[in-house]
Amino acid sequence: MRVRQLTSAAVALLLAAGLGGCSDGRDPARTPGLAPASADPTSGTGDVRTADRNAVRVGGRLRWAVDGVPATLNVYQGAATADSALLAHALYPSLFRPDGHGRLVPDPDYLAGAESTPPGQQPQVVTYRLNPRAVWSDGTPLTAADLTAQRTALSGLDPAYQGGRPAGYDAIDAIAQGADPHEVRVTFRRPYAEWRSLFGPLYPAAETATPAAFNRALTGGEHLSAGPYTVSGYDAAAGQVVLTRNPRWWGDQPKTDRIEFTAAPPEGRLDALDQNRLDIAPLTAAVDQAVPGSAPAASATPTASATPTATPTATPTATPDAAGTPTAEAAPPPAAPEAAALALRRAEGLHGVIVHRAVGASLTQLTLNSAHGPLADPALRLALTRAVDRRRIADAALTPLGLPGAPLGSHLLAGDQDGYRDNSAAAGPADAARLFDEAGWKRPDTGGTRTKDDKELTLTLLVPAGSATAQRTADALTADLGESGVEVKAVTASAGTFVQEQLAAGEYDLALFSWPAGTSPASEQRPVYAKPRPDADGTLDVGSNYARSGTEEIDRLFDRATAELDPAARLGLLQEADVRIWQLGHSVPLYQRPELVGVRAGVAGAGVWGYGWPRFQDVGWSA
Repeated sequence: MRVRQLTSAAVALLLAAGLGGCSDGRDPARTPGLAPASADPTSGTGDVRTADRNAVRVGGRLRWAVDGVPATLNVYQGAATADSALLAHALYPSLFRPDGHGRLVPDPDYLAGAESTPPGQQPQVVTYRLNPRAVWSDGTPLTAADLTAQRTALSGLDPAYQGGRPAGYDAIDAIAQGADPHEVRVTFRRPYAEWRSLFGPLYPAAETATPAAFNRALTGGEHLSAGPYTVSGYDAAAGQVVLTRNPRWWGDQPKTDRIEFTAAPPEGRLDALDQNRLDIAPLTAAVDQAVPGSAPAASATPTASATPTATPTATPTATPDAAGTPTAEAAPPPAAPEAAALALRRAEGLHGVIVHRAVGASLTQLTLNSAHGPLADPALRLALTRAVDRRRIADAALTPLGLPGAPLGSHLLAGDQDGYRDNSAAAGPADAARLFDEAGWKRPDTGGTRTKDDKELTLTLLVPAGSATAQRTADALTADLGESGVEVKAVTASAGTFVQEQLAAGEYDLALFSWPAGTSPASEQRPVYAKPRPDADGTLDVGSNYARSGTEEIDRLFDRATAELDPAARLGLLQEADVRIWQLGHSVPLYQRPELVGVRAGVAGAGVWGYGWPRFQDVGWSA
């Protein structure tokens, strides 16, 4: 079998199962140093400290933690990371940006307006009206030439361009200037409903017009940009990228003189915040991947009253050997929940630091491998789907952070996305025991593990190593399914082997990981559920469908949704596709993974952004 090669950023999101810790019963919303959670988990607002621009002073610098200096700022290259995307949003245009519910709205700094021909009118033509003040850093305006070059690079028509192929660019037939240089008309060869996701970010034609230009690493300050900031320093050896105000910026003037993006490993970020060496620091991994023995300094040690409560005993796990093959040896848990709890409490108690929290735009799911073992039987997959108590699992992952344990009921939309609907009832009757019996897996009168043809129902669960939340989720799943007579044995895999050596090999029954919840679900989610098909040599190509189950009907529903220009009709097709995915027993959506960001008190415009990204010109120090 073959799997699609994933970029570094995609792998990181895939394995980001969330973070967890222990709670001693206090109300986290009232804990000093911890920003309160939204009262409504579906509000979609994230958790960002906002302030009127007039209340943010001009000047100063911000020190911002990143995982590393990106090898490229071109987010469409294979070497791109999440940090590439973060910096790109400060430097390059995005014609649309998502709101708190994942809806794409025009960014007036770059786009004066845009409209598509109405549903049913062919061909589809989208007319963009670019902001006439928008210019690249050399003073040249944004024009149709920039959109044309990017379409050429990303359409897949020329294999010399080495990069990803975001959905939609291959649907474009032609791009031309309209009535004047600020009007651009994009004609599609087939209708493309999610056209708002295109050209974000947009790169100058100089960086995309030829394969040679597109394929080179986009680093340093010698390249054109068109954001509120420009690059003034790019030092991979020193681990720092420095942005300063763009003197040609035409919009609201940036409040901060200088933003220093500094490479800081997650395990050192709490110390860096404590020692006033950082002002903004994502803390999800710092808490989730905390390990025993990394005790904080005495000044930050929790008091006896904050000692975490006992946690469930870790289930013995298997670890991959040198060849990447799971072995049956018992191993210690990949991460200690106690250590994660201590790290969280330390973050809450840091002087002058506020911990922002919210569920992120990423869906954690339990994937059922239909090509391995007893789960090849659809009846058994449906029984197992109904046996999973999604609220119990969500509670295990989210309530330790004071977030509501809201389970997901959709494979395609997050709970805070516009149009979300819980379709889980489509999987069948809630009586899982009856479904197991009907599938032939009977439970002995004395209880215990179900059997069929003298074989016990024992399933492996592939879990990312090193994640406290993944362990807590796995423990909850193990206990949950055990009550239904299903024995679950956890198998951990490192980030380096999880995708290419474990998911690709398919030697597992169940797998726990996350998918991004994008703003264009019809095109972005289709590969996850597309029916695997044989290559020319007969080898089954599963692509991104690690469950290895799919149908022609589901594929057609996605294709119709991608081409449906009427928003209500498109949403109806997505809901129908989600119903069919539930009925297939493909996977079980569990929860949106939580995110933590530590922000120094007094910094406005920073926190957890959800679907969006910072409005960099507004981030700064309160007056």
